[in-house]
Amino acid sequence: MQLAGVRTAAAGDATTISRLLADAIRGSYAGMLGEIPLRRLISTQCALPRIRAEIEIPGGAPGWLGWLVAENDEGRVLGAAACGVPVPGEGEVYALAVAADARRRGTGTALLAAATDRSREYGARGQRVQLPVEADPALPFYRRLGFAPLGPRRWGRAV
Repeated sequence: MQLAGVRTAAAGDATTISRLLADAIRGSYAGMLGEIPLRRLISTQCALPRIRAEIEIPGGAPGWLGWLVAENDEGRVLGAAACGVPVPGEGEVYALAVAADARRRGTGTALLAAATDRSREYGARGQRVQLPVEADPALPFYRRLGFAPLGPRRWGRAV
């Protein structure tokens, strides 16, 4: 399963992004969060109307830079990321999820690189991410890419 590239998400990607995020949250946090917090996280982060609206924001809202998707040669979406620059100079990774069968193959790294490039274009000199739990399964990924703790669940790096 070869990564073909990363592109800006289109309206037709909303359902795929929603499912991908929900699967990633369930797979990552099922044993770490109780059932109610897990359902709450999925319902807020993966709501299809929300993702559709975020994809279709004309020209982007202040600080919002949109959704990106990574796809393979056959056009299958392997991962998605959302980013922005909500405060001048500070990029934010709002979401990053990769399909279980596409992990550890560079998809997440490619998505984060694209989100970083996009954030730099809008003046970001740093990049932050807030994780749902302190012992988040994504921590090795973020550490490997230069993120350091800013708080118990907040990580950041210079870009």
